[in-house]
Amino acid sequence: MKVFKDRVAVITGGASGFGREFAIIGARLGMKLVLADVQQDALDKTKAELEAQGAQVLAMRCDVRHAEEVQALADATMEKFGAVHLVFNNAGVGSGGLVWENTQADWEWVLGVNLWGVIHGVRIFTNLMLECARKDPQFEGHIVNTASMAGMLNAPTMGVYNVSKHAVVSLSESLYQDLKLVEAPIGASVLCPYFVPTGISQSHRNRPEDVPCSAPTASQRAAQAMSDKAVTSGKVTAQEVAENTFKAIADEQFYIFSHPGALGNVQERMEDIVLQRNPGDPYKAAPHIRDMLRAKLKA
Repeated sequence: MKVFKDRVAVITGGASGFGREFAIIGARLGMKLVLADVQQDALDKTKAELEAQGAQVLAMRCDVRHAEEVQALADATMEKFGAVHLVFNNAGVGSGGLVWENTQADWEWVLGVNLWGVIHGVRIFTNLMLECARKDPQFEGHIVNTASMAGMLNAPTMGVYNVSKHAVVSLSESLYQDLKLVEAPIGASVLCPYFVPTGISQSHRNRPEDVPCSAPTASQRAAQAMSDKAVTSGKVTAQEVAENTFKAIADEQFYIFSHPGALGNVQERMEDIVLQRNPGDPYKAAPHIRDMLRAKLKA
């Protein structure tokens, strides 16, 4: 996808974090924007800021766990703008702790947003984009699914999140291959950020009423503290990640990493698999973090 001006971009999780930065860049490039989020106040604020810059914006409260809400988002997009060219399946939440201590509600919430939200986005919007392409011989489109480095690695006390993001990487690779198979004029990318200062570590602020929350265990408290510290101390900004993502779209680049230096850990994991070794020590280079985490679990 080379042309962005006057094209239509749909962004889930569009009110904050990466989604907001995607929208800001899209507005700068002259795109028409569709923002979806569950946080109404942030959604209203972002919409107002973008409209003040002259952008055309449709903003809808949308819980991507629910197919009917994603379908309503697609219907509203077509009614207002008549086409979809760029889709960011970006909404995401986090939950930590020892994997056996996560409740069924934790699993259903994280997989509902992180995985089913992307599934709904891919299923609904890919079909819609293919329909747009049939009507417009000049059509070009792109889909970006936000995963994580947690989709390439498996750090302790992040099991639920890891599972959801590995699935998004797999879904994205499958989408890429399927689009290539049918020679669709639609590209695909998977975004795998590492620790970037966004609101992901405070996902519980948007935990819905239908997802009961139990008192946190020691491992969940420890995972939350470590996540807060890692995310807030990140040196790469969400804006920089968004800029790199738009460049990757124009370059038809599939894998997008915020921290390429971390790929050594991915390579080691792949070698473990190929050589049939047991998974390596994730704290080999920083044993003090493992010791600190163990101490917190015993506290």
